[in-house]
Amino acid sequence: MAKARTTYRCAECGAASPKWQGQCAGCGAWNTLEPARAADLGGYAGEVRGRRLADVDETALHRQSTGLVELDRVLGGGLVPGAVVLIGGDPGIGKSTLLLQAAAAAGDRQTLYVSGEESLAQIALRARRLEVEPAGLTVLAETRVEDIVALAREERPACLVVDSVQTVYSDALPSAPGSVNQLRECTAQLVRLAKANDIAVMLVGHVTKTGSIAGPRVLEHMVDAVLYFENQAGSRYRIVRAVKNRFGAANELGVFVMTEQGMREVKNPSAIFLSRYPEPVAGSVITAVHQGSRPLLVEIQALTDRTGGGSPRRLAVGLDQNRMALLLAALHRHGGVATYDEDVFLNVVGGVKIAETAADLAALLATVSSLHVEPVPASVLVFGEVGLAGEIRPVAWGEERLREAAKLGFTAAIAPRANLPRTPISGLSCHGVATLGEALTVMRQLAAGEAG
Repeated sequence: MAKARTTYRCAECGAASPKWQGQCAGCGAWNTLEPARAADLGGYAGEVRGRRLADVDETALHRQSTGLVELDRVLGGGLVPGAVVLIGGDPGIGKSTLLLQAAAAAGDRQTLYVSGEESLAQIALRARRLEVEPAGLTVLAETRVEDIVALAREERPACLVVDSVQTVYSDALPSAPGSVNQLRECTAQLVRLAKANDIAVMLVGHVTKTGSIAGPRVLEHMVDAVLYFENQAGSRYRIVRAVKNRFGAANELGVFVMTEQGMREVKNPSAIFLSRYPEPVAGSVITAVHQGSRPLLVEIQALTDRTGGGSPRRLAVGLDQNRMALLLAALHRHGGVATYDEDVFLNVVGGVKIAETAADLAALLATVSSLHVEPVPASVLVFGEVGLAGEIRPVAWGEERLREAAKLGFTAAIAPRANLPRTPISGLSCHGVATLGEALTVMRQLAAGEAG
């Protein structure tokens, strides 16, 4: 029998080396090479036989509801049997709380909750505090992945929760839990368990100081869905965002609020991102962004201040800062509004991060509103992409954004002309614009009509 070959991998970057050396050739880190013997993977592949795709019955896999509507929305409608979901977020943000609530809310569906960070007594204490009734919930305090896999194969639960994957280790590797090799090997075993037995697996992952999931990036490629917990400092609201989902829409949002009884779903998330002012405030504009499968109304705030000296500052929170510089240049060239001697600060209320271009027009109108102290009426919705030629380009899901605004009581909207609905929307006056100059004119007319 051939002797098992031992290689060495860097704990920082994962680069392989045939022999140990003091410095990693991949990233240059010192004393990070660890032995990584290849584990025996026999018996995981199953029968090696191809099948025609037309003969595969996909109806055998029915989505399983987690019991939480917002979490189901982020997952694309529920958990798919055999899917592996990786959830990351800052310490104390509520990952374990949410998964324990979801496991208990599943009803009679069997769920195996494995914790490598808490004892069984601590899990029971948290469940009592959350006032959950775990009818089909089995708990296990274990960190050895071989024991976890063996128990899951024996009990065949519908869902397996591992909290967290950084605490799990495999006997096949001599390195410590949380190292690159252990993370890769343990995740691979759990993925093979999920695919071979149609068990939905949810993994909790620690994050680094930059906010990304700790460990090699290959972990995010191995799993089927990656969810991130986000929140604004000091806020009770928690946002669960899907950055990858093989069975649903990416960039989908689920909104929760942290209470003494755990996570509570927010049925109308647009309401929490909209401020209520007794009078119109300069620099505040409401826009509609499309997150996953639904429109979401958020408030964009702008503040301009005369530069004290030197280069003007440009700071954006929740928006792309490089795109902000392009938009301000277009505002100067095609809108006649100069900000070269003004510090410009933009903020998306509620900690929402906008990745699409539909908020371009709202960001510029908020900037002009703050610069000229011209409040935009709170009942006006603004969205549209701004091109470098000063044109207002249409965006996807335009009519859905307008209908969401009408449902929340908005009475007017400034939108790209190509996004105007074919049939009028009851209670909503839509103003289509084709250029940045037209948008500024309509904004001033609406503001004058509100003042009059």
